[in-house]
Amino acid sequence: MKDWATRRRAIEDSRYLVNRAGRYGRWRKLAFRLIVAVLDATLRTTPVFARGRRNALDLRKVEFEIELPGLPSSFDGYRVLQLSDTHLDHLPELAPVARALLDGVEVDMLAVTGDVHGDPRASIEKSAELLMEALAGVRVRGPRLAVLGNHDPAAMVSVLERAGFDVLVNRSTVVRRGSDSLCVTGLDDVHSFYTEAALAALADHDGGFRIALVHSAEVADDADAAGCALYLCGHTHGGQICLPGGRPLVTHLKRCKHAASGLWRQGRMVGYTSYGLGVSDLPMRFNTRGEVVIITLRRSRA
Repeated sequence: MKDWATRRRAIEDSRYLVNRAGRYGRWRKLAFRLIVAVLDATLRTTPVFARGRRNALDLRKVEFEIELPGLPSSFDGYRVLQLSDTHLDHLPELAPVARALLDGVEVDMLAVTGDVHGDPRASIEKSAELLMEALAGVRVRGPRLAVLGNHDPAAMVSVLERAGFDVLVNRSTVVRRGSDSLCVTGLDDVHSFYTEAALAALADHDGGFRIALVHSAEVADDADAAGCALYLCGHTHGGQICLPGGRPLVTHLKRCKHAASGLWRQGRMVGYTSYGLGVSDLPMRFNTRGEVVIITLRRSRA
């Protein structure tokens, strides 16, 4: 953990960011944020802003089943609640909306796939508190797992651990049911803070059924090559602001762009990219909805 934190903070304090595709200048991110800030200030004076904000608060609950070859029989019917990109510091009013949507939900695993935080000037403790408010009515029978996103600083690990999460940073944990087990591997963010430790974590296994939790889809091909059966991620917000029909204007993906939203397949692996619960710098959505996702794992009969 100490070695990981040292490398992570070195990138956080540098003039560059690192993706699986290579190093890129931090100025690109700053320039994008400046453009977004100007757009935000402009839209706040128009009716468009209020409409977009209403859209952002209109969350949906998505529930579906996935058939997975090799799923151990004891895990047939295993329920996973995935939350991604909560960013509740950007729009705190989402917390009670999510709480009402999730009240009474029972699952076997909770998986938070990054970006609990949003604004680097805001309190990471407050972002975690709002997340726990949203989850107050959920019963989780098994592990509460989380990974970091590109907006989450290294310090978010200890904050989430105090909230009861097992934060997987380039390491795995094994979930057992009787004599059956599945391995969950969680990576540090691979969009802005990629290191070779991510690939090493994917390669470090003894076989068996494996799930990858990663903030971004950008190492989906690596996870498939490493033998993962299921890949859960977020990062794109489904575009957040999309053209009619849900076509995103921006996804912020440098690799694996086919996995920008919803269900997808990479080789033998199935993946799901959440549309995210929250919003980023622009507190609005168009032609896409924020979501909480409940996935039931089913053993393939084929």
